[in-house]
Amino acid sequence: MRRNPERRQALIDAAIEVLAREGARGLTFRAVDAEAAVPPGTASNYFANRDDLFTQVGGRIYERLLPDEATIARSREGVQDQARYAELMHELVDRVSAFNSGYLALLELRLESTRRPELRAVLTKRIREDIDANIGYHAASGLPGDATSVVLLYLALNWLIVERLTLPDIFTEQEIHELVDAAVQRSLNA
Repeated sequence: MRRNPERRQALIDAAIEVLAREGARGLTFRAVDAEAAVPPGTASNYFANRDDLFTQVGGRIYERLLPDEATIARSREGVQDQARYAELMHELVDRVSAFNSGYLALLELRLESTRRPELRAVLTKRIREDIDANIGYHAASGLPGDATSVVLLYLALNWLIVERLTLPDIFTEQEIHELVDAAVQRSLNA
């Protein structure tokens, strides 16, 4: 197994693009090599098998979905009220939607995880960690609401992002904006 971490990451990033575009059946070593513009056989030198590739992709998508340090720092500024909470949720929806291939690949991985126990374990662990981190951040932030508010917004906004990326004509950008505001307001007043 090869150990060049930059090449491995480039192959995993290429796999995300292939997975989003062609689905799980299209995720082959040959397709990853072509997407990464590397010689044929390169991916097979870095991953033991397709299960290994799926698992690596599952971890990498979440790394790329995380906000950068500047965004995290900005989130801690100002009054931590309902308006601020809505602003943070708008940023989240926009940031995740901007990495549309990553989110679409994640949907493919979720479906594939129903058939691959190792992938299911990786995704379950990673998503649970993400939810727990969001709850922890929320508790420390002084934002209104509680852990249930965080989970309700997680569930509602994830599906809103799915709609935005898979059926973009269902809601206008204005409607999406209004729905995020309503989701925040209603999860806090429940």
